[in-house]
Amino acid sequence: MTILKSGSAHWEGSIKEGKGTVSTESGALTEQPYGFNTRFEGKTGTNPEELLGGAHAACFSMALSLMLGNAGHTPKSIDTTATVSLDKAGEGFKITQVALKSKVDLPGIDEQEFDKIITQAKEGCPVSQLFDAEITLDYTLNA
Repeated sequence: MTILKSGSAHWEGSIKEGKGTVSTESGALTEQPYGFNTRFEGKTGTNPEELLGGAHAACFSMALSLMLGNAGHTPKSIDTTATVSLDKAGEGFKITQVALKSKVDLPGIDEQEFDKIITQAKEGCPVSQLFDAEITLDYTLNA
C-alpha cells in the first residue's frame, strides 16, 4: 500500500531578492511565504528547515505512540521538538543534524523498557530515515 501526500512551492526571482510560497495538499499551509530572508536572516515566514522539523517531530511522536501501544502502553502525552541544523558545506549548505527533544507522560513504565522503545522510534520513524544527518535524542519521562 502506497500513501501519497504532496506539498508544492512556487518561486520567483533570484536567490537573495526572490520570494516564494509553499502549500500543502491538506491546506494546512496555503501560499505560506518563504525566501532567503526567512531562511537565513530570521525574518517572518517559513523555511524548509522548520517544515522538516515539524514533520520530523510529528512523525517521531506518532512512531513512539505506535511502538508504546504495541508494547501495551498508552502515553498520556508526547511533546516533541525537532531542531534542524543547516550548515555551510563546500559551495552550498547541508542539513547536518536533527536534535529531537521529547517530553513523555507515561506513568508505570519501566525506564529501561522505555529507553529501548524510544530509541527504536527514533530509528524507525519514516522521516528519521530520510535524513543523511546525525539524529540526536534527548527525552524526559514523567517530568
